[in-house]
Amino acid sequence: MQIGVFSVSDITTDPTNNTTPSENDRIKASVAIAKKVEEIGMDVYAIGEHHNPPFFSSSPTTTLAHIAAQTERIILSTATTLITTNDPVKIAEDFAMLQHLSDGRVDLVLGRGNTAPVYPWFGKNMQDSVDLTVENAHLLHRLWNEDSVTWDGKFRTPLQNFTSTPRPLDDVAPFVWHGSIRTPQVAEIAAYYGDGFFANNIFWPKEHYQQLISLYRERFEHYGHGRADQAFVGLGGQFYLGKTSQEAAREFRPYFDNAPVYGHGPSMEDFTSQTPLTVGSPQEVIEKTLSFQEYFGDYHRQLFLVDHAGLPLKTVLNQLDMFGEHVLPELRAEYAKRKPADHPDAPTHASLTAAKQAGVKPAQMKNEQAEAIENG
Repeated sequence: MQIGVFSVSDITTDPTNNTTPSENDRIKASVAIAKKVEEIGMDVYAIGEHHNPPFFSSSPTTTLAHIAAQTERIILSTATTLITTNDPVKIAEDFAMLQHLSDGRVDLVLGRGNTAPVYPWFGKNMQDSVDLTVENAHLLHRLWNEDSVTWDGKFRTPLQNFTSTPRPLDDVAPFVWHGSIRTPQVAEIAAYYGDGFFANNIFWPKEHYQQLISLYRERFEHYGHGRADQAFVGLGGQFYLGKTSQEAAREFRPYFDNAPVYGHGPSMEDFTSQTPLTVGSPQEVIEKTLSFQEYFGDYHRQLFLVDHAGLPLKTVLNQLDMFGEHVLPELRAEYAKRKPADHPDAPTHASLTAAKQAGVKPAQMKNEQAEAIENG
């Protein structure tokens, strides 16, 4: 199980002192958080893509390249890369470059995004969002897996014998996750390619996401990538830790009540009962997180949203220290105990390279076989 952090890159006023961080503050904070993620032993840092206030992350690959230069181990990913409004050629080139700079420590989550005005800003029509997603995802896969691409589609100029540069590291494309909260076509295309499916289940009840994940698993098996239970599923989550439940609730309540994304709606208690948000002790976070398997089956990546709602950097770093000391070791031990023997690990550049050398699909690659190939 890969465990990590993702950021939506919001700039939100701290309701406890009415101070608002600058763009520079939040950009620099993202780097500090990523370094803390590596320090405490987590596996993944991911950041989203937005092109409008109150968000700052318009160029995730730039941020991740900077983080790559200051870290050694963590996987660098995106919480969303906009497959609808970005040119697939530019995505292919940017992430291949990041792959080389990070020695393969990169993957990405493709998504439609949730900001309607972004479409005309980049010359697109929101009514085409699903068709753009499907067509651009197909082209992206071709650009990474074919040295010369001739292509003619609906939404961009044709390509004639085009080679995307640089080529993927070791001729192995970055692993792609497809993020969706409501679109069956996204689950279908993820299954078609044997890609991952990331259900960012942080706002709606679990029953909503169970349908999409079940569809993805069923179609993953249909396309011959492995059994349905071996399909690569990722989930979102949120936590705020305190020594006791009462302490955590007291400290986090003003942030919850005033957060633009969920403030002024359901109570914090109702929200925590219906979604993955956990506000409580380390043991409560452990128990709530482990319960996700009961609803969604064995899965591969668990990312937590921690730097949001106006929480200051010092608090976020303290939260991660508490998580690393009290929660992470217990989750790792329990996930290892529960993992079926033939359940593959989440894909990495090393495991994808090993699977290619062995001539098998990543979901069917036994872990010991991958290690033997990697070790020569």
